[in-house]
Amino acid sequence: MRTQVVIIGAGPAGLALGRLLEQAGVDAIILERKSAPYVLGRIRAGVLEWGSVELLDRAGAGARMHAEGLVHHGTALSFDGDRLHIDFTDLVGKQVMVYGQTEVTRDLMDIRQGTTIYEAEDVQLHDFDGKPWVSYSKDGTSHRIDCDFIAGCDGYHGVSRASLPASAVSTFERVYPFGWLGVLVDKPPVDPELIYAHHERGFALCSQRSPTRSRYYVQVAADEKVEAWSDTRFWDELRRRLDPQTAERLETGPSIEKSIAPLRSFVAEPLRFGKLFLAGDAAHIVPPTGAKGLNLALGDVALLGSALIEALQEGSTAGVDSYSVRALERIWKAERFSWWMTSLLHVFPETGGFGRRIQRAEFDYLMGSRAARQSLAENYVGLP
Repeated sequence: MRTQVVIIGAGPAGLALGRLLEQAGVDAIILERKSAPYVLGRIRAGVLEWGSVELLDRAGAGARMHAEGLVHHGTALSFDGDRLHIDFTDLVGKQVMVYGQTEVTRDLMDIRQGTTIYEAEDVQLHDFDGKPWVSYSKDGTSHRIDCDFIAGCDGYHGVSRASLPASAVSTFERVYPFGWLGVLVDKPPVDPELIYAHHERGFALCSQRSPTRSRYYVQVAADEKVEAWSDTRFWDELRRRLDPQTAERLETGPSIEKSIAPLRSFVAEPLRFGKLFLAGDAAHIVPPTGAKGLNLALGDVALLGSALIEALQEGSTAGVDSYSVRALERIWKAERFSWWMTSLLHVFPETGGFGRRIQRAEFDYLMGSRAARQSLAENYVGLP
């Protein structure tokens, strides 16, 4: 086969890139090693910056998001029961949309017109410094696709970054000594806004998926096992970490999904290797505290899509030449914000009493300074 762009990975990054390219008349084939039902079965959070909302609108994938998503004009932080409201609209004139990543993926799948090959096995990338091509197996038959460019949108464990020589990539990583134990429950959210809570027992988050479905998290040790947490134990621990008024309003029920997500900060540099480009989780991971993972991926493919269209239709390499530098500028700012939110809200046993006093001072500074709250809001709703 022959195409202009081969996209590795049919998550939201790969699907969004494919959609942007097909809208411009650029031919692209997406290869995905898992089945479509498996991809749709991955439960992921979803707080969309307004820039991401606008990107999905431009892609023609925004109708259900606007019908079912929840627009949030602010969020709440609490520290040992003291609560602070961050009003995005008042502080920076913007808002965010709560809409699950799984739903974004479904919407992008539904509008795709080009070729997506699911259950593609043994995907290998070849000659991306020259005339690139990709090989894979499907139903026992080997296939080859020649192309002009390859976009690696296949996640942290994907083949794209793994295909590079170790000497070609610099990686920067921090693994946190804790994870998030999350529970999905068919009960109304405890609050109209997301609540980020710091408590001496650990972090907690009250999130939501719809007016009738909620997602809650508590900080646990990195080596904790899901099996050790009954629903009763989870709800009791969550209540302890919330302010009394919120804890009293909390509606509990049997969990319909329960899992532990480790926390990691990770960046690979550069993001371009000849005709191969990395985007999304293949290039970076952020802790979920700042709600940046999906938004960074969509920001990457917005830049990359424009660069590839420019190269293929106008013959200009300016966009592809600058993609890595431009994307990394935004990535590192989001990494900083995610690290800062994580540092403020979680318990770090190694920092002791001094560390908690610093966290309290940071929270008090937010409470007393509009400029500090404005900085938080500006980063949360999304930098340009």
